[in-house]
Amino acid sequence: MKRDQSGDEPISSVAHKSRFTTRMRNYLLTGLVITGPIGITLWLTWTLIQWVDSWVKPFVPHDYNPDTYLPFPVPGFGLIVAILLLTIVGFLAANFLGRSLLSLGEAIVNRMPLVRNLYSGLKQIFETVLDQRGTSFSKAALIEYPRKGLWAIVFISTETKGEVAAKLKGRADTVSVFLPTTPNPTSGFLLFVPRGDVIELDMGVEDAAKLVISAGLVNPHYPEMLEDHIPQQMPQKP
Repeated sequence: MKRDQSGDEPISSVAHKSRFTTRMRNYLLTGLVITGPIGITLWLTWTLIQWVDSWVKPFVPHDYNPDTYLPFPVPGFGLIVAILLLTIVGFLAANFLGRSLLSLGEAIVNRMPLVRNLYSGLKQIFETVLDQRGTSFSKAALIEYPRKGLWAIVFISTETKGEVAAKLKGRADTVSVFLPTTPNPTSGFLLFVPRGDVIELDMGVEDAAKLVISAGLVNPHYPEMLEDHIPQQMPQKP
């Protein structure tokens, strides 16, 4: 029976222990890959529900709060109440009286020097993210950044508009792109890039966001992705 160089243990036994250790480590990593996203998703969802409940439940009348009659708190009740209230506010703001009151409130806010800038900025952000979510960041693309020869993923926002488009008119036909940072894609840079310097990608915005967040570790499988975008050809009749 062969032994290792120290002569203390057979080589077959050492190899068996090495394989066993490798197998256990792979099992551990597989378990983390499976349970990690599930656990974090459940934790974030539960944290959101508790946060909304802590804000909304104190305003619910005592007689209508199920926690009054039950020996345990009902999770998610505040979230349901918040969704109903937001729906009612949206319904009231859609009619003539609601629009009139909203216009009056905005006129009062616009007279406040500091508040009006904060309100107008937040309103524009919410309108862009929520009301136009179908057109915002519709494409992922590549640009050379921060210098020639280095490439970065960007999200195409819209065509350049307003004063920026007017100043660049005649110089370049540009598009507005958002360059996210890794691993936090909520921060980044707004860039106005010539259209010819933008290379659009076939991958979706979600796949590109995963690629940015994971620092390149999570990458959509390119051949499978092409099969989803290339239409299947009909077989020719003999």
